[in-house]
Amino acid sequence: MAGTKKKSKKEKRTIVFSDQSGFYLLPALVRTYAPKGKTPILEETLSRDHLSAMSGITPTGKLFMRVQKDSYKGKDVVRFLKHLLANITGKILLIWDRSPIHRAKEVKTFLFNGAAKRLHIEQLPAYAPELNPDEGIWNYLKNVELRNICCTNLKGLNYELLKAKERLRHKKDIILACIKQPGFY
Repeated sequence: MAGTKKKSKKEKRTIVFSDQSGFYLLPALVRTYAPKGKTPILEETLSRDHLSAMSGITPTGKLFMRVQKDSYKGKDVVRFLKHLLANITGKILLIWDRSPIHRAKEVKTFLFNGAAKRLHIEQLPAYAPELNPDEGIWNYLKNVELRNICCTNLKGLNYELLKAKERLRHKKDIILACIKQPGFY
């Protein structure tokens, strides 16, 4: 990774660590206070309804995120890459995991048709979530910003997730801590 960091600095590329995650209607299990012997009970119907999100963070503490109702597919990854290219000037070094959607035909076509001039992609080792700083973003959003949040529908969950994302955008120290944790900076 040190060689990649030096190369990106030499080529004046902005490094972006990226990952995707799902947010479900069921609330995360978090400890809470209640009177002794009065365990709080949340009644919720089981549902597979969820929001899918893809984000990227930079070593300067910037957060980029797109949220959608359906699971991410190749075309959605391309939409996220276009979002990055529109919001980051200059060349980009994107570092992500080896998810099959990252190798989708649409992504390869997008890179082949000119995006590779500004966008270079590196992959993390096979299964190493502890190496991806963006995993820390998901952990923070789910276990801190959205803890104890119960939503009855996806519209409410989307609203809460977008508010949480905006709060996190202003907490650069949290984003930078996620990047430092795996030992990249």
